[in-house]
Amino acid sequence: MPTETAEPLIREIDIDAAPETVFEFFTDPAKLTRWLAVEATLDPRPGGVCHQVHEGAGPEHRRFSMEGEFVEVDAPKRVVFTWGFSGPDAVVRPGGSTVEVTLSPIDTGTRVRLVHRGLPAAAVADHSGGWTMMLARLAEAVQGA
Repeated sequence: MPTETAEPLIREIDIDAAPETVFEFFTDPAKLTRWLAVEATLDPRPGGVCHQVHEGAGPEHRRFSMEGEFVEVDAPKRVVFTWGFSGPDAVVRPGGSTVEVTLSPIDTGTRVRLVHRGLPAAAVADHSGGWTMMLARLAEAVQGA
């Protein structure tokens, strides 16, 4: 029985920095680990790896391995990568969903628009709150750059 996918999850945030600066926080492992993951292996080109290790909330701080690949890289405007986790209990399997990030210049810096497609309905609540929190962390990390 196929898993029902939800409507795309969309989040936006305005960041007081140029698109070129913000873009690096999605493609440079040293910068991505300042806001999204605790470890990252990135090869930002179509077909290149996009692997991240995320630390869970909870008292045990369990780690989750996100195994994706870059689909599109158009600096400094857009980056698209697949998203899913390894492990037997993963709700979103590797390659099971896609994250599309569009960076648009605005008067005060950059509008970041993140669209997460293909999420199973069971994963929407966790990812909805997660992306809201992570984009706020992105804005803080960029300001500290």
